[in-house]
Amino acid sequence: MGMQLSSEGVKSEPNMVPMIDIMLVLLIIFMIVIPALLAGHNAIPPEGQNIKPHPNEDDDVVFGIDADGKFYLDKKPLSDQEIGAAIRAIYDVRTTDKIMFIKADKGIKYDRVMEAMEIASNQGVRVAALITDQIKGSQSLIESDNAGADLGIGGEKKGGTP
Repeated sequence: MGMQLSSEGVKSEPNMVPMIDIMLVLLIIFMIVIPALLAGHNAIPPEGQNIKPHPNEDDDVVFGIDADGKFYLDKKPLSDQEIGAAIRAIYDVRTTDKIMFIKADKGIKYDRVMEAMEIASNQGVRVAALITDQIKGSQSLIESDNAGADLGIGGEKKGGTP
């Protein structure tokens, strides 16, 4: 489809082929990128009450354990043998704030969580904090915890995967 000349003069119509090509390329890019963004460690943490909101900061390190008991460090899967060295590499260079967040699936056995905490403490982590979600439809009984309890950074709802 291009320009058509007729006895009526020049007729200009938009050429749809390049626009369709661009849309198809964008569709393919999104089909490849979206699964990569969602990949990583998915865990449904246990629920509790009296939970303070946890701000997600860029330098927070999350040690994840999925429902199968596999370890993840900041959504990157690592074997049981690799996880210690990876944690040591992060915390050896830090001089302050040696805190790690552990997010485990609620169906995982507790001894696997304790194993993760032991690995973390042996590799230089000073404080291991466990991530939980607030029980749906409830609020903390401690009034100071409820100030913005269901809002994350930028006003987005909290919960789900890190």
